[in-house]
Amino acid sequence: MFEEDDLIKNLVPAVEQQLESEQTPFVKQTLDRLVKSDEEIDEGEGKMMIALCLADESNRMFIDKRDFDLARYKGLLDALPEMPEG
Repeated sequence: MFEEDDLIKNLVPAVEQQLESEQTPFVKQTLDRLVKSDEEIDEGEGKMMIALCLADESNRMFIDKRDFDLARYKGLLDALPEMPEG
């Protein structure tokens, strides 16, 4: 059985690609904001938080049978460190 934590960990490489991509500068901005915040979030934890947002939007895309909603994903990232409620 696939654990939720494993799913999130498996999305970290996708987050790392987004961090390097010129098409998703908002992902790097989010990670930088999280790491520099007063919340004592390290880079690894920040990537996991972003991966959780990616998983949340991907799951919603599947449930609603729709395309990836970039605006919703950005909104989830903007809300961090508050986590999506799933």
